Amino acid sequence: MVHTFDLTVRSTDIDVIGHVNNAKYLEYMEWARFDWIWKLGFTFDEMKRRGVMPVVVNININYRKELRLLEEVQVRTTVLKQGTKSFVIRHELYNQKEELVSDADITMVMIDAQTRSSIPLPPEMTAALKASLA
Repeated sequence: MVHTFDLTVRSTDIDVIGHVNNAKYLEYMEWARFDWIWKLGFTFDEMKRRGVMPVVVNININYRKELRLLEEVQVRTTVLKQGTKSFVIRHELYNQKEELVSDADITMVMIDAQTRSSIPLPPEMTAALKASLA
C-alpha cells in the first residue's frame, strides 16, 4: 500500500545554484514519513503515551533530478521490510511530470523513550506494517 504526500517547492528550499538543496529532499521525506506514521495511528501523543519512539538509523538516498521553485512534488512511501525491532521504508519523490527525482531507503528502529534502547515494535505497528508491505 502506497502512502502519498504532496508539497510545493518554496523559495526557502532553493540553494545558491537555483534548485532545491540536497538536505531539503530529506526534509520532504521526513514530512511524508510523519504524515504516514500518524495516519497509521502513531501520533506523537500516542507514542508518548506508550513511551516509544521510532528513530532513523540509516538512510540511502539517490538524487536523480533537480527540483526548482514552485514545482509540485509527491512523496510516495512504501514499506519494504519489517523486523521485530525495525523496519525499512522507501520514499520516492516525483515531480509534476511523474519523473522520479529522488528515492531513499530508510531504516528505522523502535526505541524505549526512557532507556533509549531498541525494543520490539508494538503489535499494532507490526500489523500495520505487515498490511503495508510492498
